[in-house]
Amino acid sequence: MIRSVHSALDVRQVCDEIMEVKLCGLDTSVEESSEDGTLVSPTKQAIPKYNPNQRRDRKISATFMSIEQLKKHGEKIGRSHELIYSGQVHEDDIAEVVIVCEPDLSNNVMGSIHPHGALYEKPVNVHHSSEQHRGFREAMRDHGVHCLTVHQILMHNTDKKLRARTELETLAASRLTYTLDHSHDINELTEEDLYFLSEKYKAQVLETMSTEHLIDMIMTIPTVYLKPSLRDTGFTATYQFEPLTNMQYTRDQQITTARGIVMGRLRSLQRQNEVELMRFCFDKLGLEVIGTVKEPGFLEGGDFYPAGKGLCMLGVGLRSNVEAAEQLMLEDLFGTQRVAVVHDLFEQDQARMHLDCIFNILGRDVVVLAEDVIGDEAPLRRLVTEYVRDPSPKGVKDPKLGKYKISREGVEFSRYLKENGFTIIPLSRQQQLEYGCNMLNLGNGDIIACHSDACREVIKSGAFKGNIELVEFGSITAMYGGLHCSSQVVRRRAPT
Repeated sequence: MIRSVHSALDVRQVCDEIMEVKLCGLDTSVEESSEDGTLVSPTKQAIPKYNPNQRRDRKISATFMSIEQLKKHGEKIGRSHELIYSGQVHEDDIAEVVIVCEPDLSNNVMGSIHPHGALYEKPVNVHHSSEQHRGFREAMRDHGVHCLTVHQILMHNTDKKLRARTELETLAASRLTYTLDHSHDINELTEEDLYFLSEKYKAQVLETMSTEHLIDMIMTIPTVYLKPSLRDTGFTATYQFEPLTNMQYTRDQQITTARGIVMGRLRSLQRQNEVELMRFCFDKLGLEVIGTVKEPGFLEGGDFYPAGKGLCMLGVGLRSNVEAAEQLMLEDLFGTQRVAVVHDLFEQDQARMHLDCIFNILGRDVVVLAEDVIGDEAPLRRLVTEYVRDPSPKGVKDPKLGKYKISREGVEFSRYLKENGFTIIPLSRQQQLEYGCNMLNLGNGDIIACHSDACREVIKSGAFKGNIELVEFGSITAMYGGLHCSSQVVRRRAPT
């Protein structure tokens, strides 16, 4: 049964992740490099799994408990300035740390007022979205995944450490704007009036706010337009908001390569603030960001897949572009010997905006792919340009590609996959449009999915030997994204 919710605080209580949990055991994973300079898998020692069943010593959010234990892990291995090593070599490696953003009353309710204007696919019930997202988080934690939420990351330590509180206030100040209404001139104001438009007054306001209220400022980006009042009230105010209506899709703001986290650059202007917010979260957690895509590059995380020590894939077309791929190769941020750039030249449909809308890796050598892009004659086919890294440490660097060079191009995607040893499970266009491809691979044969018919096709194929867990996600897919879109895996480890 879904509880009625009447305020932002109530929603956070409904969605709160209070768990009775204590974690134990630590890991000593380090990154290793091969002779050619590409990154290979970290050691197979695991960080402790999330475990909700051990005896509690206090009530604490699941995110807080995970952060505390991961910090202790960093201290033990002499990397106390960092939370953990971040990186993923293969989509089928075991997911250990995932960052998500639960649908929140303030920003997503604003989006639900006009779904199309918020980039949503259809009308949405935000209360149902919150409950379904909670089920998704619980499913990950049942597999031992440390699932950290953006809201709880922002909250962490603000009640105990002044630095954490001050940094949150600074972020909120950058999102809150006081301005004089355009119908008035600044010269009309007295010195006392000007104070109420000042950064000093804003700082005083923010210092008084609760942490939850500060997070509301960050998520809704308010602008307050002030008009001098003819009465004795000083000012009248009107309010404008630019809410982060798509923050629940934490896949897009960055990618996690074999080398680490690279911040993206989003096509939609109304989503650019999401990148800054995720960067704040990574910095607070001590997760190293190894690079940032710059203009004219565009990079969105739904277009990226790690496919092993020697290969990664990046879709380009409607959202990400070749310029971003070239930047990452020039700066050697992929960490793989080969990069397959998958071009969407013939479709570029909003319903298939990212590579993860039509494709997914479900095992070491098993993938799903929308059937209407398969084949050299398919009108909607994707074409691959493959880049290969020069293994020589003295190799000449290309001014655009660094140590990479094009090895072949114009290769039809399904043919390329087969040549690289992948078995393809085709899914129908209808299944794809209903997010049948957009599953989350937790590694070791464990998949979380939200489309029953697509899952049955995967199982009936005989190629996939693992387990699939279905979760309700319809109120979140209504916002134009599935399970893969709603999760950023920042650490995977190779299976033992």
